[in-house]
Amino acid sequence: MDIRPLSPDFAVSPQITVAEVAVLAEAGFTHVICNRPAFESAPEDAPDAIKTAVEAAGIGWTDNPLVSGQLTLEHITAQKVDGKVLAYCASGTRSAILWALSQAGEMPTDDIMDALTKAGYPLEGLRGQIEMLAQQKSAT
Repeated sequence: MDIRPLSPDFAVSPQITVAEVAVLAEAGFTHVICNRPAFESAPEDAPDAIKTAVEAAGIGWTDNPLVSGQLTLEHITAQKVDGKVLAYCASGTRSAILWALSQAGEMPTDDIMDALTKAGYPLEGLRGQIEMLAQQKSAT
């Protein structure tokens, strides 16, 4: 399992398996967010199978499938979960993007970008979107 921390309470990962859920519980994760649509997953890694294992381990679950080109504010706000969170998708990139956008206006943009880069997701192209969202949040 390739867990990549973005903050003390939020990490991302490529696809997880049912067998890896015990590792998440041992690591203290209290919530898992699936940002991968079911149609992208192999049957043994389908969100329903992962959800069953996650809930059996006493960990919270959010199914938040993000299809390329269909990003909404709801996808972004779904990343706001209390506790120690692991968000996953195919490679971790979608989850990292959603986390970064969810932090707009709550963390300095440079800190968000640094966290992404340190986790192996150098997504400098997101800077403008993060700054725009931060401005929108401060205007409300």
